[in-house]
Order: sequence, then C-alpha cells, then structure tokens
Amino acid sequence: MRRVAVTGLGAITPVGNTAPETWRAAVEGTSGIDFISAFDADGLPVRVAAEVKDFDPTGLAGLKELRRLDRNVLLALAAGKEAVADANLNGYDPMRVGIVFGSAIGGFIGIMKEGEVMRDRGPDRVSPYFIPNVLVDAASGQLAITLGIRGPNYAPVSACATGSHAVGEGAEIIRRGDADAILAGGTEACIHPLILAGFTAMRGLAAEDKDPPKASRPFDATRAGFVMGEGACVLVLEELESAQARGAPIYAEILGYGTSNDAYHMAAPEPEAVGVAVMMKASLDRAGVDLERVGYINAHGTSTPLGDAAETKAIKDVFGDHAYRLAVSSTKSVMGHCFGAAGAIEAMMCVLAVRDGVLPPTINYRNPDPACDLDYVPNEAREAEIDVALSNAMGLGGHNACVLVGRVS
Repeated sequence: MRRVAVTGLGAITPVGNTAPETWRAAVEGTSGIDFISAFDADGLPVRVAAEVKDFDPTGLAGLKELRRLDRNVLLALAAGKEAVADANLNGYDPMRVGIVFGSAIGGFIGIMKEGEVMRDRGPDRVSPYFIPNVLVDAASGQLAITLGIRGPNYAPVSACATGSHAVGEGAEIIRRGDADAILAGGTEACIHPLILAGFTAMRGLAAEDKDPPKASRPFDATRAGFVMGEGACVLVLEELESAQARGAPIYAEILGYGTSNDAYHMAAPEPEAVGVAVMMKASLDRAGVDLERVGYINAHGTSTPLGDAAETKAIKDVFGDHAYRLAVSSTKSVMGHCFGAAGAIEAMMCVLAVRDGVLPPTINYRNPDPACDLDYVPNEAREAEIDVALSNAMGLGGHNACVLVGRVS
C-alpha cells in the first residue's frame, strides 16, 4: 500500500488569511467570532458569525471571472494557490495530479443574488454564468482550470463531514495508484440571513449579543449552539516516496481514514454515538495503529449540547481508559463552524500539532459538564510530543468521517 504524505497547506479562515496565520491564531486562542459585518443583522435572532476578514481576491483570477465567481470559489482559489506554492508542486504529469474538494452548500450566495435579479428584472436578465458558478463542484472545477490539473476530480458533499471525506478519499486515490498527488479540502461561504434563520429554527445556533468571542463554548456546561463560519482549506497530498525524492517539505503522513453513517436522524446525533465510534475504530484498524499511540483528537466539537456529549461518549467507547490520557480540543471555539471546510481545516490542525508538538486549546471552557469529562485543553495551548492525531467530523444526515495523521518515520 502506497504511503501518503502532506506536503503543502493553504487556508483562509475567520482567524487568518493563510495557513500559518490560522495556525498561529488557533494556538494563541484568538477568536474570529464577532458581530456580522457582511449585512445588517438587526432584527435577526442571531447576529454573530465567524467571517473571513479583509479578503482581497485580486490576482486570483481575471477581472471578469472575479465578478462572476461565487465567494466560496474565490476562497477555494486562495487556499489552493497557497497550498500548491507551499508544496512547490511541480514536475508531475498534470494527469497524475487530482483534486478532491467539496462544499456542504456550494454557491448559495450566488443563488440568492440571481434570485433577486430574476424577481426584480425578469428571467431574461439571469446571468448565463449562474448555473456553472453555483454548483457544489464549481470550486473543484475552477481549481483545476486555474492550476492546470487534469487528473481525478470530484466534489464530495456530506454536510459538515465534507472536508474530512475529501482528505480521506484523496489519500485513498493515491494509495490505490490512480494519482501521485491530490489537492484535498473544502470551502464554504454561506453566512446569509436565510441560512441564519434556518439554523435558528432548528435551534442550532448560539445567540450571543454581548460578547461574540464567547459564543462558541465546546464541551462547556453552558454551551448553547454553534457559530456559523466560512473559509477554505487545501492539503496537498503526495505519494511519500515521490515527495521524498523531489525534496518536498513533509508535514506529516495520512495514516488512516474512517467513515460511517448514524442512520438515525437528519439533524440530531445518535445518542449512543455508535456511528462515530465505528468511524474512529475503522481509521485505527485500517492504519494498524494501536489506540494508545493517539495523543490528540481535534474534535468535531461544535458547541451543541447533544453533539459534544455524543462525541465524548464515542471517544470513551473507542479508547477506554486511554481516553482520559489523551488530549481533545475543538478549534471551532475560535473560528466557528466552517461547514464544508471544517474537516479539512481541522485535519490541518492535527498535521501542525504533530509537526510542532503544540495542542491548540478549547477556549471559553469554564464550566465542566459531567457528560463531557475528558481533557479538552482548556483555554491555553499546551506543548506535547504527539505521535498520532485524529480529526473527527460529524455531519447533518448522520455522515461521519475522520482522518488519522502521524509523524513520518
């Protein structure tokens, strides 16, 4: 079985417009959650979100394309170009490089804009570029066009597990020999009044009117819902021997990948968390990794009462007594929930935790919950030599995916 290395990282998130900026803010516990600036949120039940800040797409595409492309696609291009440059990815046959890059919602902002055009100006004024630019695979397609990548290319969609599925499936493509390098990740840009209203109706969002940075409180007894975020992240994956031969920077290795479905409810987590436990165990079994080698889990940890408790239970079911010796944290406490991008961002957090020997904290953790009784790296980062780390993702529809990363030996 071919081994898979991570050789490049690119990210644009609510806490940084590059991968290094994002990592630094996560480690420092600097929140990217604030009152919404993209539109007037007065009158909405939720007025806070985690927005990408000071994003300038100039140079990512031609002027005409910049006007046409949806925000989620532009974020993807920013992350993709950074990752390719970071990996110094060259010398490969373009047919042997692929893209697995998804989104949970895709071009929702573009759909709403063109809906307004049709309502106000009539159907004949709807843009001919509308449909191709709002499809969920618009980002993966545009990345291929911009970067000249001609290998396997598709866009997984599994709600909040999308980014994790993309990284895992990208690694599997390399393992089976269908490509030598893959750009894997996800993007999301759907902070919009209608989305806010929908999630509020589901009682999923945290409403925080006084101190936005404290809105996301994963695993804390007072947690009251998640915070919407946006962003994009790309991991460059390569066949390990090829990467070593060309002298590529190697961050870590993708050791394993697990996936499952709860088959329980479209929105609520299965109370016994059986599916989440199955996916974690599958990643360990497929990698042949003993559970005691895992030193850190970047949790899905959205800050919802049911979800955080279910994930904690699953970790204990899989790891037994070792669950109390490993560290668990949620970087959604600083950057909210970036939906389709979240799994990729959090896989990147694990890669950098392994490389740097630093665990990003769960900020806003003040009140222990008996149902959430693990070590959540509260409030401050911690130095720790980590051999293996696990990134969890749990999506609407019961979709679960996790990525196991480790130090290259």
